[in-house]
Amino acid sequence: MHISIAAETVTHFLGLPISNSLVASFLTTIVLVSISYFATKNLKEVPKGIQNVFEMIIESLYNMIQDVTDDKKKTHNFFPVVATIFLFVIVSNWMGLLPGFATIGFYEEVEGGHEVLVSFLRSANSDLNTTIAIAVISVMSTQIMGIAALGFMKYSKKFLNFSSPITFFIGILEIVSEVAKMISFSFRLFGNIFAGEVLLTVIMTIAPFIAPLPFMAMELFVGFIQALVFAMLTLVFMNMAVMPHEEH
Repeated sequence: MHISIAAETVTHFLGLPISNSLVASFLTTIVLVSISYFATKNLKEVPKGIQNVFEMIIESLYNMIQDVTDDKKKTHNFFPVVATIFLFVIVSNWMGLLPGFATIGFYEEVEGGHEVLVSFLRSANSDLNTTIAIAVISVMSTQIMGIAALGFMKYSKKFLNFSSPITFFIGILEIVSEVAKMISFSFRLFGNIFAGEVLLTVIMTIAPFIAPLPFMAMELFVGFIQALVFAMLTLVFMNMAVMPHEEH
């Protein structure tokens, strides 16, 4: 049994390494785009099938955001970012549980002369690079929302305010807080998904048939919760960012 924290390289493109988690990220994107295409290909006033399911998911996400913001303009602005993060994270998490992930690949010789299995696919969020990228998008989107709502000068005073030593120190803490959000977001998601992947690998090695089933069910739940937490925290921080600094 071989467990690697870092994603393994499966091929190269124009001299750039392509990891198994990056392949899984592309696959997640293809799945989401395909579902969106087929769900909206022949729109009907009375939805059926995939259109009905798709509309139910989108409406649930929209209502969730509306409940937090209580403002239709904010909801309209936040929805694309929050919904995209939620859908990408949850689909990535659940796809990592499909047969073939972390089990189908090729053997590669490593230091020491023994061979290890390098899988073609690995859950995208079990790679810290992916979770950091999503966290950066989340935090940067929050800053953009704040600037768009309050203006650059007014919003920048949240971080750089020289009116008094206290406000200047608070601004430094705000900068540290934004960096801490990215670290917290990325490591929380990575840690939970990678730990689940390791747990399933160990269980399937020890007892490969019935024993993994309850753990698979648990990972489905964990995958959903992690996507919801990531999206909800992004939403809450966006909602705070568009408020005048004095209000929070």
